[in-house]
Amino acid sequence: MATVLEPLSSLPLARVRLAPHSALPRRIDGAWWPRSRDLLGELPLLIGTLPRLWGQIVAVTVHTAMWPMSPGRMLVANHVVLLRRSAGPHGRHTISLLSQGRGRRDLLVVPPEVDAADAEPLMAAAAVGDC
Repeated sequence: MATVLEPLSSLPLARVRLAPHSALPRRIDGAWWPRSRDLLGELPLLIGTLPRLWGQIVAVTVHTAMWPMSPGRMLVANHVVLLRRSAGPHGRHTISLLSQGRGRRDLLVVPPEVDAADAEPLMAAAAVGDC
């Protein structure tokens, strides 16, 4: 049985806004507005849109209240990404991306059910560091 791959143009794009590069650390490095709460479907799209400057993402931490169960790791672009879960009081609406040798980047996660009129200002504010 042959596997049919969709043309790249038909794949959805990740909805991401990143803050400009800076030598100074930020609390939030941008925003991500996933289309669903399916982390296994959404995460590869996110990682695929990140700048090469961020390096290869080797681990991701998400909040348990935001994302349903997920495995401890997954294959993204032919490399393994460790998936960690946090249940603490902080970070419910963030995702932390760890790149070996390049450090950690945190993105605000706008819940998928938020409408565009509310999501756009949040994403714009996160991209300029106003969160």
